[in-house]
Amino acid sequence: MRLIRLVKIISVSLKYGLDQMILSNEPTGRLAWLARLARVRHFSEPSGARLRMALESLGPIFVKFGQMLSTRRDLLPPAIAEELARLQDRVPPFPSEQAVAELEAAYGRPVDRVFARFDREPVASASIAQVHFAALPDGTEVAVKILRPGIAPVIAHDLALLDAFATLLEKVWPEGRRLKPREVVAEFSKYLRDELDLMREAANCSQLRRNFKDSELLVVPEVYWDFCTANVMVMERMQGVPISQLDALRAHGIDLSALSRAGVEIFFTQVFRDGFFHADMHPGNIFVATEGPTRGRYIALDFGIIGTLNDVDKNYLATNFLAFFQRDYRRVALAHIEAGWVPPHTRVDEFEGAIRAVCEPIFDRPLKEISFGKTLLRLFQTARRFEMEVQPQLVLLQKTLLNIEGLGRQLDPDLDLWKTAKPFLERWMNDQIGWRGLLRHVKDEAPAWAAMLPQLPRLVHRALAAPHDELARAEIARLSASNRRLSVLLGIAGVLLAGGGALALWQHYH
Repeated sequence: MRLIRLVKIISVSLKYGLDQMILSNEPTGRLAWLARLARVRHFSEPSGARLRMALESLGPIFVKFGQMLSTRRDLLPPAIAEELARLQDRVPPFPSEQAVAELEAAYGRPVDRVFARFDREPVASASIAQVHFAALPDGTEVAVKILRPGIAPVIAHDLALLDAFATLLEKVWPEGRRLKPREVVAEFSKYLRDELDLMREAANCSQLRRNFKDSELLVVPEVYWDFCTANVMVMERMQGVPISQLDALRAHGIDLSALSRAGVEIFFTQVFRDGFFHADMHPGNIFVATEGPTRGRYIALDFGIIGTLNDVDKNYLATNFLAFFQRDYRRVALAHIEAGWVPPHTRVDEFEGAIRAVCEPIFDRPLKEISFGKTLLRLFQTARRFEMEVQPQLVLLQKTLLNIEGLGRQLDPDLDLWKTAKPFLERWMNDQIGWRGLLRHVKDEAPAWAAMLPQLPRLVHRALAAPHDELARAEIARLSASNRRLSVLLGIAGVLLAGGGALALWQHYH
């Protein structure tokens, strides 16, 4: 099977001239004769379009790889990235008999004894799974997502071939090492394998729903865990109109300008409040409720790819966005160094100058025309010259931000993302610094203190009484590793206790 697949890949590559793209840049010269043969053929389409068409011909896994690759605009020429972004994950559905067989294998009983109704005709189909509507025994309307039968070995074969091609690319293309194709394939493999586990997707959906409980902006379907397995996910059926159908939304009286602003707020809430964001927010995964109490709210679907950010990531992003629009390029440079994403020996003035050269021309345009996503991309590209390592979580964020921007401006061409986002970012920064942020962190750490403080006198006594006591030293090291901030926070606690009167006065006058 792998040999047949390899032959097809080679034939498709020749058909679309991908060999020209690689051999024309072969650095050793040992394949010059092949390069001359490759140049004999002439193509009317540019290289980016030919690459896109080749991936579409090779099937769904290669299409998904191209989609993921299009998000790595820090690595690809813009023209190729734009072409790859046009790839669509459209795959014919598999037969309903196979869908029923998968369900019966998962549940160990006939499908008609599991569901009160199961619609044999699928409503959506993609490379990894397809969706059918059904009803639970109590009449609840649900959507049933089913993995494609036999998809795992197909993915394994294609991933192995992709890795082999990535290795070859590193050897024959001078840009190969810089683009790190094997690392890109490994990143893609991780996301793809995560999508194969529908229990993981169900957990992502459940978490996002909990984060937006009672939200006036976003609706997330409920997961019915009793019916979920690794191959089947059952969730609440959502009623709405795809966000790409603007005429239908207008016909239902939906305010598109308000919808575009809500999309920006949802994105920044996920990123800065929760550090947990839907990372596949293209128009096919977003609907809008047009009826009932949730009318006008976004509906999120497909939770296979989720991004997460820690406090360092969130502080980096907020600092960069605010500093950028204040033209404080030194602050932008310091944010990269403080986050540890460029080496500590980096000269701040040189880094600041490089960032200024990239960002200053942007301010010749109105703020509403400035792209957050492209700004972040330019920062990444500039930082790479200063040995910045690519951060996978930020790549996902950049992809999502570009999607949100495109979506928001499709809904409202006059959307000013900065005007919409700035108050949110400023509120978040105010909550993170100063007394409010400090008190919240102290409150968060209090349970850990309660567990560790009673042990400290005993451990200190043992350490003083027996300096060579390995057991005592190991126990102290374990506690230190479990909370390295303990000593700092204890000092903070002392300052807070000693300064209680001052704090009360400060609160009185502020």
